[in-house]
Amino acid sequence: MNKLALPLGFIIGILSSVLGSYLYMRVFLNLDFFVGIKILKTQGQLGKIITLGSILDLVAFAVLLNRNKEIMARGVVMAVISITIITFFV
Repeated sequence: MNKLALPLGFIIGILSSVLGSYLYMRVFLNLDFFVGIKILKTQGQLGKIITLGSILDLVAFAVLLNRNKEIMARGVVMAVISITIITFFV
């Protein structure tokens, strides 16, 4: 068992969520990323954008399972759980 598989999966999960949030803000809202974060935080909508950005985590999870990287997929699930907990407090 590779000891770096779980942390690597966690990093993949966090990065795919950030990428999904970035793409949503650029494509659908036409906002710059950091300006969009400030605006959406003042409106109380930041948690919803983070949740929509986590859709890419499903893609990463499916790809990792298809390549028989179960430990990395577990890291992606841990990233989603931690993003959910952080979203409650934002």
